[in-house]
Amino acid sequence: MTIGLAKGANAMGHVGWITVRCRICGRYLDLSGQKPNARHEEVVYVCPKCGKTIDAYFCAADAKRLRYHCPYCGSQLTIASPLIKE
Repeated sequence: MTIGLAKGANAMGHVGWITVRCRICGRYLDLSGQKPNARHEEVVYVCPKCGKTIDAYFCAADAKRLRYHCPYCGSQLTIASPLIKE
């Protein structure tokens, strides 16, 4: 089987591989950090504990409203994207 024949949602360039939803408002978030026609990077926050089990991703507005703490377990939220280069 060749990789070049994958089409639709199975294709490697499909947006569904890097798209998640905010747990509070339901907004679609892009884990690559860059919207197609945006001038700024979109920051996505994730809970390090709940992110593995229930995919607890949060947009920047909701993370600020939650004071950067997870509403489920109370741990500190971390930045999932864009990746910080150190």
